[in-house]
Order: sequence, then C-alpha cells, then structure tokens
Amino acid sequence: MPDNTRSAVIDPKLLELLACPLTRGPLTYDRERNELVSPLAELAYPVRDGIPIMLASEARRTGDEVAKPEKPGRRPR
Repeated sequence: MPDNTRSAVIDPKLLELLACPLTRGPLTYDRERNELVSPLAELAYPVRDGIPIMLASEARRTGDEVAKPEKPGRRPR
C-alpha cells in the first residue's frame, strides 16, 4: 500500500466532532477502506496518514453502499 494511504485509527472523540462539510451530518468510519462516510451526502472521504481529507473533490461516491459505523472503544480481534 502506498505511504499516503496507510491505514490509521480514527480517534472516536474526533469522529464525534467531525461532520460532513456538505450536509453537516454525522460521519461513520469505514476501517476496511480507511474512509469517513457521509450517508446523507453518499460520499466517502479518504483518511491519509491519519488525516481526514474533508474535500468533496477528494471524496468517492458511495451510492447504495452501507457504511459500518465504528463503535468507540472497540478494536477488531
């Protein structure tokens, strides 16, 4: 995987503070794709080197995909 797309863990407190820049709605973290997903805007914002890139021009359209919300304090086994 290229260095600029390394997987990083998003702090749950940060996730609570962030909102979609287009809809101002909540975001969920997709750990598998390392993206912050806005269900309302149907966009997925990439996270590069632990930094969310909150630009619509950098976001990927999600369409009918459903994001799996990251539960605070839970880590994968």
